[in-house]
This record gives sequence, C-alpha cells and structure tokens, in this order.
Amino acid sequence: MKTTLLFLLILINSVGISVAQSTASKNVSTFTIEAPQLKTHKRIWVYTPQSYHNSNKNYPVMYMFDAQNLFDAQTSYVGEWNVDEYLDTLTNKEVIVIGIEHGNDKRLEELTPYPHTTYGGGHGDIFMKFIINTVKPHIDITYRTQPEVEHTSVFGASLGGLMAFYATIKYPETFSKAGVFSPSFWVNDKIYTLASSSEISKTAKFYFLVGSKEGDSMVPDQVKMVQLLKDNGVDAHHIENIIIEGGEHNEKLWSENFPKAFQWLFN
Repeated sequence: MKTTLLFLLILINSVGISVAQSTASKNVSTFTIEAPQLKTHKRIWVYTPQSYHNSNKNYPVMYMFDAQNLFDAQTSYVGEWNVDEYLDTLTNKEVIVIGIEHGNDKRLEELTPYPHTTYGGGHGDIFMKFIINTVKPHIDITYRTQPEVEHTSVFGASLGGLMAFYATIKYPETFSKAGVFSPSFWVNDKIYTLASSSEISKTAKFYFLVGSKEGDSMVPDQVKMVQLLKDNGVDAHHIENIIIEGGEHNEKLWSENFPKAFQWLFN
C-alpha cells in the first residue's frame, strides 16, 4: 500500500500534475442527508458566520445551488465563488449559507422547472420539495436560524439562477429574496408566463446579473423578465438589473459580483 502511494506521488510530481488543495474556510462544513424525493443522498455544505460559535444569535439563511463551486477550489468545476472568503470579512449582515450540491448528470433535471424541448429536464419542483421539506427543516432544527420567510433567500447562477428566480415566485411562503445570476430563461418560455400571471409578494427582492458576452439571448431575456415583473406590480426598488459589459458565463463573473449582490439583497 505504501509502495503504491509512493509511486503515485512520484508519478504526479514527475508529470507536473497539480493536486488542488482545499480552499474552504474553517467556517465551512458538510453533511450528507437522505433525499427521498430524489431517491438519492445529497451532500450539503454549511457556512456559519464568524460570530456563530461565540454568540447566541439566530441568523438569516441563504440557500444556494451548485455547492461544489461555492466554497472550495478542490471541488469546483473551473474556479470557486469565494463565498466563504467574502463572508468571513463581514462583521454585520452575517448569514448562514446552505449549499446544495447538484447531481452531476442529473443537474439539468434538478435545476429546470420546465423541460427543454431537446434536452429534457423539468424536475425542478421535486428538487425544491427536497429543499423545502427535507433540508430546511433539518437546518432550522440543527442551527440557530431565523426560519421565517423574510429571513430566507435563495441564490444561483445559470440553471441555478433560473431555479432561484422560480423558487421565489413559486414558493413565496418560503423565499423572499433571490440572487439571479446569468439565468437560463431560454430553457422554456413558461417561466415568463409564471412571472406575468403569479401574485408576487410585495416584499420580494430580485437581484439580476448577466454578462454581455454570455450569448445573444441572455441580456434580452433578462431585460424582458425584469419588465414583466414591473408590469406585474413588483416595486422597481425591489429589482436590481445589472448587465456587465464583457462579462462571460463563468465562475469568475459570479465570484466577482457576489459581494455587491449580497449587500443589496440584505440591505
């Protein structure tokens, strides 16, 4: 066993393979929970604020999709969001962040509320029921949270941005704020019908962000959705519509703009 391990280490060094080191903050932990709705188990990442273990405070909670890319370069696809590094710098507006891992080849199924005509998917409601009925109760029992809707937000990018938006519209009794980065509204036009026909909470807040180099439809799709929300009575002060000139569809865009979005949502 030792000989095999030594050989592997020599091989890695000789060919110049780099092994990513964990970059997760000491305030990040993980656990695995059964997901009966999805017929699997899910790893959940938990960020607790710097003050958590030295206080008796209860904290707001932000649920985020694609947990593999949020906190740790070792598990990220092409770079992490540095959510933990940023939140570690805060002494106010502290929150608990719950990251839910995507299911790799199941990601499209999990993070689309409606199916795409070519790629399929459309099991987003099942995924949301897992979060609302299994993850959230466990978090509220295990951690010192502020469980009320006004203290509960949801955040994601790409398909995760689509689901964060959908969750806030479809489940207003659970989520009151949405961070919507690079939303994949192209998946199915039913998302626009939902936005225009739903009774949206007067207190809901939406932070939209898209890069100008993400694709021909991305900016127009976001602009269209923002206008639909306003036409449906959402206060313009509860909507932020950010377009980053030259921004591309990647973790770099989302990481660099997470702090401003976070501050606006929790202002």
